Amino acid sequence: MDALVSEPVSQTVHAGIEAQLPALTRFAQQLTRSASDREDLIQETVMRALRSSHQFHPNTKLRSWLFTIMRNSFNTEYRRRCREPVGLDDGLLERASIMAPQEWAVRRSELRCALRRLPPRSRRTLLLVAMSVSYIDTARLCDCEIGTVKSRVNRARKMLEDDIGRPGAQ
Repeated sequence: MDALVSEPVSQTVHAGIEAQLPALTRFAQQLTRSASDREDLIQETVMRALRSSHQFHPNTKLRSWLFTIMRNSFNTEYRRRCREPVGLDDGLLERASIMAPQEWAVRRSELRCALRRLPPRSRRTLLLVAMSVSYIDTARLCDCEIGTVKSRVNRARKMLEDDIGRPGAQ
């Protein structure tokens, strides 16, 4: 009995989806920039709607239901893309990771020694900024003005450059 009732609803959904394609295209244009992403989003929306047509309730608006599916598909894809590194194939990091050569161990040792030779205030300020602490927060932690933080960081970088050389320069 349920199969007989759900079959006409499913056919109605199938016919209604085709009628809503122009509206879906316009909505997809608002969500995506590229034509290929737009086509993918529309295709994913239609596929999900067809797969879930048995869940559609006849007393709801098909257009709203499809827009909700599209919005959820877009959000899911957006979150997935934010998690994935761009331009790297699977396993590249595993293949590319190697032990640091002796030269890098020597450079790291030189940097540690050079950092120890910096005045304590300059060293602390430079390390805070190098650890991505904002200049404002560094100023608060060091109990000084932002201009002082910038000067200390600049002087500390210059002292390191004079002591061990410029990074990447031979």
